[in-house]
Amino acid sequence: MKISEYAKYDGIGLAELVKARQVSPRELAETALAAIDKLNGKINAVIAKVPEETERSLKEVPAKGTFEGVPFLIKDVGSHYANVPMEFGSRLFEGMVFPYDNELAARFKRSGVVAVGRSNIPEFGANLSTEPVRHGPTGNPWNTGHIAGGSSGGAAAAVAAGMVPVAHANDGGGSIRAPASCCGVFGLKPSRFRQPWGPDQDEGIFGLGSELIVSRSVRDSAAMLDATAGADVGARYLLPEPPISFLEASKRDPKRLRIAFSVTPPAGAPAIHPECKEAVLNAAKLCEKLGHEVFEASPDVTHDESCAIFRDIASPMMAGAVQKVCAATGRKVSPDNFEATTRALMKHGESMSAVNLADAFGVANVVSRKLGQFFTTCDVWLTPVLSSPPPKLGVLNANEEGLDAHQWVRKLMDLAAFCPMFNGSGQPAMSVPLHWTKDGLPVGIHFVGRFADEVTLFKLAGQLERAQPWIDRVPPVSALRLS
Repeated sequence: MKISEYAKYDGIGLAELVKARQVSPRELAETALAAIDKLNGKINAVIAKVPEETERSLKEVPAKGTFEGVPFLIKDVGSHYANVPMEFGSRLFEGMVFPYDNELAARFKRSGVVAVGRSNIPEFGANLSTEPVRHGPTGNPWNTGHIAGGSSGGAAAAVAAGMVPVAHANDGGGSIRAPASCCGVFGLKPSRFRQPWGPDQDEGIFGLGSELIVSRSVRDSAAMLDATAGADVGARYLLPEPPISFLEASKRDPKRLRIAFSVTPPAGAPAIHPECKEAVLNAAKLCEKLGHEVFEASPDVTHDESCAIFRDIASPMMAGAVQKVCAATGRKVSPDNFEATTRALMKHGESMSAVNLADAFGVANVVSRKLGQFFTTCDVWLTPVLSSPPPKLGVLNANEEGLDAHQWVRKLMDLAAFCPMFNGSGQPAMSVPLHWTKDGLPVGIHFVGRFADEVTLFKLAGQLERAQPWIDRVPPVSALRLS
């Protein structure tokens, strides 16, 4: 199979070719690896191949998996594969390997995907740009001098460039949605507890985290959520089953929705770039054209509240994880192995008391109640994912000395002011690639649904995709441009 032919398909499309015996999983893996070889030097999305895991997958591809034989990337933080390095994008964690799959990794495997590599991330996933000291920056396939987003930046860049059709991603403050926005791909953050976190923990980042993928098509994300959703044994929380499969939802138009939109930032956040305002207004018009009720409205959530949720809940989790690794390895945190702002976040987490953490959960509760009340007036909220198009590399330098945790989180959330409140509330939210700037950079549109209502979001996303397709948009760095 030619690389350019391979890159035309989404994940389900490739799986259909495998099931029809028009191509083998091995041929797809070899083609994906060839695409990585040809393109990765331009964007640095893939930090390593995983030949032993690839070979294991090819020998054990489940014939009934939705994604039978589809090439896949593992993100360097979060859900972990047995015996595949999981190094958190950090020099401090170099060589760290889990000897077992966590439950989500086991479900990824059962879906049929074949892991061919590991994707680049910012250190500890604590940046909206992927430019770690350990592996260097990931460039945006649409303009390599601009950020690919973070923390799933390597994943989104690789999918946008056609190296793989789907890639593992997760989101603790915007880390699926921001890179999907920057790279012009689709990314949905599921509801809290929609997917398993066991056996290591019962919730990620004290409930802020969600896991799924980034993809070129809505149906791929929907089908992967079908393949991986549901509590695992011993989980403390259980969400209701969806009324229909997420994949089926993506094929159906939604009922007439009440869609609130906003081009006004949360109180205390920076102004929104004109291109992002235009993107939201155009998306609102498209929704209205599709028959939905569209009106302007915003919840009463402040920028300070959103920043506090991420800073004061994520920091102690990071501090605890670092302490465990250091105790197990005998390593010590220093400027030589841990970046300046991750050291600042760790220091902040170590300084917090149990009472401080309880106060942070109190802020998250206040925000969740405000959002819950707001969503009694609408079905979906529409905003930009980011306050500007993708900035240039270097603007979000995580190794910049002199910033404390408050300053660093504020810098990040000034760019992603609409994202972290929904990690606090646990609501599903997605970035839909509906707009490109005049100079060719993607701007994702942020749609948020009620808690546990991914079905409505997938219905809307599928409808938008059919009305304004994006899969044929080709960045300058793309496998579609290769022979």
